[in-house]
Amino acid sequence: MPFEFKIIEKSKIKEVIPLVQKLTEHKFSDAVLESRFLEMANQNYECAVIYNDDKLIGVSGLWFCTRHYSGRSVEIDHVFIDDGYRNRGLGKQFLNWIYKYIKDKGFESIELNTYVQNHPSHKFYFNEGFKILGYHFVKTL
Repeated sequence: MPFEFKIIEKSKIKEVIPLVQKLTEHKFSDAVLESRFLEMANQNYECAVIYNDDKLIGVSGLWFCTRHYSGRSVEIDHVFIDDGYRNRGLGKQFLNWIYKYIKDKGFESIELNTYVQNHPSHKFYFNEGFKILGYHFVKTL
């Protein structure tokens, strides 16, 4: 199976919504996600994707910023690989592609958040060399 890793064009950003909908138990309407992704695409955000032939099977948001504690940093967000493609080493290949992509752009660190209950992701990220730095808190206003 030929896998293609790339940055999706901003004009095609809505194509990631079905995968992002599978990511979490807390669902938003497609209209809400479309509005948010269109706004995100006009910020310091890019979206890395995986295609298997013409089928979109993986996604990860990339937020570019500079942080006082980590320098030029990229936060990966909503990382998801479709169920039928898991446990084949594709996640590791995807992250290796992302690491190279962001390093080539001059960024020096990568960070992420993962849901507390998503234990398989914790093991995966520990194996990738990530360390827990703190807690992520959210308050809806």
